[in-house]
Amino acid sequence: MPFTRISIPEHRLEGWRNMISTVLQDALVTTFSVPKDDCFQLFEPASHGQRVINPTYLAGPDSRRSDDFLLFHITAGKPRNIEQKAALYRYLNERLHTEIAIDPADIMVVVNFTQPEDWSFSHGDVFRVTDK
Repeated sequence: MPFTRISIPEHRLEGWRNMISTVLQDALVTTFSVPKDDCFQLFEPASHGQRVINPTYLAGPDSRRSDDFLLFHITAGKPRNIEQKAALYRYLNERLHTEIAIDPADIMVVVNFTQPEDWSFSHGDVFRVTDK
């Protein structure tokens, strides 16, 4: 069950939220084999004054991040290999660029993995792999 925090510019939240949510979930289903109804996303809008983003650091040759910068911080329980991660990054980037016209330099993704016992889905119970 991936849980994703999406840091988004405040001025883009209303116009982009639903499209980003759909693209992200499609990406996770397609590249990470996540069940379609396993969707946990938290959008975190921030004003210009709340964001300090280096516009050029590892942004690519001749690229700059803009005020439309997005950060996807994905926490997942089941580890994925480098090919799956690369596929996720490409899928997200291509779809967000094609469907919403987000500049590829404005898309950053961080993926972390945890153990089953690091999760409690409800009632204070530790998640166990047999709980699925």
